[in-house]
Amino acid sequence: MAEILQKDGTWTFDGDTIRIVPGRERGVHLMRQTLGELAVPLTAVAGIAYEPGRKSGRLRLRLRDGADPLLQVARGRLPDAADPYQLTVESDRSGVAEYFVDEVRNALLLEQVPEGPTDRYLLPGPTLPLSVGAGDGTVTFDGERIRLEWNWKTEEGKKSAGTQSLALTEVRSVEWMPSMGLEHGYLRFVVLREPTKAPPKHDPHAIELFGFKKDPLMAVVGAAVVARLPHPSAAGAQGAAHALPEPPAALAIAAPAPAPEAASDHDALLRRLRELGELHRAGILTDEEFATAKQAVLKRF
Repeated sequence: MAEILQKDGTWTFDGDTIRIVPGRERGVHLMRQTLGELAVPLTAVAGIAYEPGRKSGRLRLRLRDGADPLLQVARGRLPDAADPYQLTVESDRSGVAEYFVDEVRNALLLEQVPEGPTDRYLLPGPTLPLSVGAGDGTVTFDGERIRLEWNWKTEEGKKSAGTQSLALTEVRSVEWMPSMGLEHGYLRFVVLREPTKAPPKHDPHAIELFGFKKDPLMAVVGAAVVARLPHPSAAGAQGAAHALPEPPAALAIAAPAPAPEAASDHDALLRRLRELGELHRAGILTDEEFATAKQAVLKRF
């Protein structure tokens, strides 16, 4: 068991799951507090890193594309403070953070978890029911229907359409954009029967966001809806609207294939790691013996 406790939150890892509990301090972002505890299966993890800093460091967990509906909606636009997969680490706990990283990386290696995209959501999405008021309206979602209600900030023409109620089966995709500079953000539900690209200010299926504290919570509602839509990799044309953008060409260049002999050695070392893990679980190797043997094998990679 690896564990790191900080004011920003607590992360624990039992070999199969990383549990993330947000801190209760005043400075912890409202979005992370709203999400609450997250259980991230090892199979959803693409990587982990600790970034030391002058006053404090940061743990960063990287998930596989398509594993988490929240990241599917956010598309890298979450501010650092709202990102549940980051943890601020006090400088005197850097050793614990590095140990945590080593434990997760070793488990990824032992289990041979691929870094590539998933074909289904491996996290269930936010807990329901959800209701968030921000910008020019309030969105409520109970798992079957989405309800949009307007407030005094709503443009008159949009408000005149009245409260909107959409069945989940009517929704094709979800778009979320935070406010940036002078540009307002939005949460939009693209429907099958009458898709529109009208500005969010006039779109009866969109909430316009003005850059206030509760705006990121609209991404949480969007994630709850997306979690119940077809996964992008299996949804064909319908899933294209909320699929992740292609990586830049410079990042998509494949690494050169290893020489046959190197690949063979790598496979042999992975088999040895699995054997050690089985011996440890069976009680044949003590914790100390297993740790020593594992480190000896890892040094050969």
